[in-house]
Amino acid sequence: IFKSIEAVFSKLGVESFGAKGDKFDPNLHNAVMHEENAEFGEGEISDVFQKGYKKGNKIIRFAMVKTAN
Repeated sequence: IFKSIEAVFSKLGVESFGAKGDKFDPNLHNAVMHEENAEFGEGEISDVFQKGYKKGNKIIRFAMVKTAN
């Protein structure tokens, strides 16, 4: 089912974003937690609770993330 949904999203031009290790951007991400962690740099995403989705420049859903440092 998940692969079918990804295929449909791909056909519609919807792409996901918000991966672990990405730089936090308040225009794309919703930070719901923060931690001090030496493994990550300043403002990096340390965990992803929900992926974000966008079509072109329009945000469909913000990514829900935990940030570090």
